[in-house]
Amino acid sequence: MEYTHLGRTGLRVSRVVLGTMNFGPQTSEPDSHAIMDAAHAQGVNFFDTANVYGQSLGKGATEEIVGRFFAQGGGRREKTVLATKLYGDMTDYPNEGKLSALNIRHALDASLTRLQTDYIDLYQFHHVDRATPWEEIWQAIEVAVQQGKILYAGSSNFAGWHIAQAQEAAKARHFTGLVSEQSIYNLIVRDVEREVLPAAQAYGLGVIPWSPLQGGLLAGVLDKEADGSRRRDGRAAEALEKLRPQLEQYEAFAAELGHSPAELALAWLLHQPAVTAPITGPRTMNQLDTAIASVDITLDADALGRLDEIFPGHKTAPEDYAW
Repeated sequence: MEYTHLGRTGLRVSRVVLGTMNFGPQTSEPDSHAIMDAAHAQGVNFFDTANVYGQSLGKGATEEIVGRFFAQGGGRREKTVLATKLYGDMTDYPNEGKLSALNIRHALDASLTRLQTDYIDLYQFHHVDRATPWEEIWQAIEVAVQQGKILYAGSSNFAGWHIAQAQEAAKARHFTGLVSEQSIYNLIVRDVEREVLPAAQAYGLGVIPWSPLQGGLLAGVLDKEADGSRRRDGRAAEALEKLRPQLEQYEAFAAELGHSPAELALAWLLHQPAVTAPITGPRTMNQLDTAIASVDITLDADALGRLDEIFPGHKTAPEDYAW
């Protein structure tokens, strides 16, 4: 496994992030624990979760599964750079969501209890809260840092100007501010290249892409369709048909290079200068192995150029849309 610093921090993290959103609803608890152990065994030290994960099992269920994994001991918590998130409403009560100082306090303590740990390495804002001033947010985070409950703060689903606003407010308080941004980013969805990635690079944030396979579209969907192992309907079918010509070229190019489509999509992200590590959310051990294999793939300029031809990206704003 390769490691890199998370943004401008001294924190070293694996170049693959183990996403846990499927743990519980899609993957049983014993299998989830086995995947986490296997991730550790292969050098993955960066785990990502959120307080709202759990779906049919209820919000908080995934954090509880991760917490029971840590409770087994054996250095499991110590080996892990643990990231979780807050923002989503946990109940119908008016202050059980967003980024008020009150919810930051309540949500953080609840996550610590579910995760069975006394600190969180990276506490992330799952979305921007336009109704709460940054002075309030940073004061609450500063208190949590002073209490030893969190070490770093990160964002998710922020626009470039949100990152700038957050960092300038933190700078005025002589506080570290954000150290990472978690955005949707993959070969198909490249919107963050306009302003989010430049903002993250300018402020020294590590970028953690979520949905690196775009819901499976970059994981060999045409091959799976052909062999009958996966069928799509509704919006998923519409998206597939719209992208079919590009996906045909993409899967053929992956085969030409000798990689699976999923490996190639993850490897491409690892070659983007702003990216720290993509989040892989394995439902099975094989999917974890695919993610880890991508770290060893080297793509030359010709291969990267061919991928840009298949899935064109964006220039930095304003050049992307103006002279």
